[in-house]
Amino acid sequence: MTQKTRRQFMTSTMGAGAAGIAAGVALVGNASAAHPVKRSYSLSTEELKARFNDPIWNRETSAKIEGDTAPSKYVNGYVTGTVMGVRDNEAVRALFGFEVFSSIRVLKQENGDYQRLCRELIFYKDLNTGELMDSWLNPYTNEEVAVVDVANDPFNYVISDHFPDPPSYGGLNTAKPPRRPFIRNWTLLNEDTVVLTSDIHLYYRNKLDPAIWVRESAGPMNRVSELFRYSIRREDIENDALTHMPHTGVWNRITPWLPWMLMGTTPGHIVYAGTFSSVPSVDWVPAPVAKRVRERFPQYTVAPEKWVDPSYSSLENYARTQKPAKPK
Repeated sequence: MTQKTRRQFMTSTMGAGAAGIAAGVALVGNASAAHPVKRSYSLSTEELKARFNDPIWNRETSAKIEGDTAPSKYVNGYVTGTVMGVRDNEAVRALFGFEVFSSIRVLKQENGDYQRLCRELIFYKDLNTGELMDSWLNPYTNEEVAVVDVANDPFNYVISDHFPDPPSYGGLNTAKPPRRPFIRNWTLLNEDTVVLTSDIHLYYRNKLDPAIWVRESAGPMNRVSELFRYSIRREDIENDALTHMPHTGVWNRITPWLPWMLMGTTPGHIVYAGTFSSVPSVDWVPAPVAKRVRERFPQYTVAPEKWVDPSYSSLENYARTQKPAKPK
């Protein structure tokens, strides 16, 4: 499976003739207006919105989105996108691409909760060649740096009828907000599409002490936001027989410079902007990604089978597996 940027897609489709494309779009639009598609659903809009406010329904549906509630089954996830640099007094800059592959299993417990068991990988790629990178020329510093893949195994949490505590990041994040019923932010975007908005905003102590990790650490504290938008067909949301909920979505992450960029405390940050979906297996992701998964991290093609502690973040794993760079 090959991936195209929007620019590449537009360039390739222009070969068919702009007038022909415009005519096709107009024809589809006119046909839609003249003969609107009418679907019948098992639930009224009021009944569906009542489900949105049920913590148990939210727990069960979230488990089906994250994994597969059928015994012994698991789900692979795929994300692709671009990492951008943000600095004062200049335009946002596209730096490199990223590719995520994950394996997730959900295990129902006696109390109704689900253990979400996950392994996840992030690779980085050259935006010009599309090749996965092991080194990168940092345009801010004009320095060739070694790229470090993200390999988080495990990254687990519990799906309950109450919101979970924020990630502890090995004890670095100690925030404990009051327990709240698990009622998520659902929207009926149109008659046929349901959108789930899921955001998390964190501020916690950085595992990479800037006194030790002088070139890697962005400072004593980490400010990170994760922004998810899931798009799900209404007919699937209403189908209680499904054990996995097909979906696509958008993921954005706002975070300090990656440690291997060797930016230190230079003002600025990065933004991940990507799109995601579940996939049947590693065979469904781009061939270079599948090749690297199989060669470097073969165990990641299958989801974990049992709960293991602790779960480390990518920064914690970086601190455990890497050494501070020599002074420049």
